[in-house]
Amino acid sequence: METGTKARFSPGRGWPAPRWLVVALPYAWLLAFFLLPFLIVLRIALSDTARALPPYAPHWTGWAEAWNFLQALDLESFATLVGDSLYLDAYLSSLRIAATATLIALLIAFPLAYAMASAPRRWQPALLILVILPFWTSFLIRVYAWMAILRPEGVLDALLRGLGLIDEPLGLMNTETAVLIGMVYSYLPFMVLPIYTSLERLDRSLLEAAADLGATPLRRFVSIVIPLARPGIYAGCFLVFVPAIGEFVIPDLLGGPETLMIGKVLWTEFFSNRDWPLASAVAILLLLILAVPLLAYQRFARKEAA
Repeated sequence: METGTKARFSPGRGWPAPRWLVVALPYAWLLAFFLLPFLIVLRIALSDTARALPPYAPHWTGWAEAWNFLQALDLESFATLVGDSLYLDAYLSSLRIAATATLIALLIAFPLAYAMASAPRRWQPALLILVILPFWTSFLIRVYAWMAILRPEGVLDALLRGLGLIDEPLGLMNTETAVLIGMVYSYLPFMVLPIYTSLERLDRSLLEAAADLGATPLRRFVSIVIPLARPGIYAGCFLVFVPAIGEFVIPDLLGGPETLMIGKVLWTEFFSNRDWPLASAVAILLLLILAVPLLAYQRFARKEAA
């Protein structure tokens, strides 16, 4: 009886799922949570604004009117994006701010991750917890905390005035500098953790061998540490840049009227102007822009795997 039971439930027999189901599940997930929402947003982007609920037209009325429905779709919203410099300026400003925040985060995260990876093993779990600790607090509360720090007569101005370093408020609130500070603080763990993962696997004997061969500390760092940390650097830059370019909360709370980012423009078109087609077109174009670093990262990952 025992032998028969083992044979019945052995791999490839009985209850185990067929191979096609294992392969189909990820594709079903992508279809349900990526492709279908994308098609819905694209359908809205190809529509026109209308006084209706939802506020766009045409509406799907069945397969009998499918041809009329397709004929009513157009590229007017995308033409508006191309013809209005406001949206181009918003995209370029978002790219610049997101790239600047990513660079600053990298400059801060790399020494921090290297110090964590070089620390004694018994201290590394505690250091990791300190990096992850901000995630235990609400993102919105952390941004509000920076409002209290950066506002005029806030914590930062009071501290610097108490130390005698300034006589007047710095005026950081409602500026692009405040937005960069908020972004770097919020997304810094996403840069630290991938770099730390790469550096933690670094074989220290390579550095010792390079030192024995006469390599200077700078040469060892450039020739050994940075190449081995490159996968973590690329992953961290990707994880910071992608959410930063479409950020809305931080520019809205810490930035001012002159801080133009595409996330704020999208929110304004969708909720204030009730122009769902134009807002959807903004989102589609933003997705296409984000696809560029994604494809670049995938290409790098394939080269590293090869």
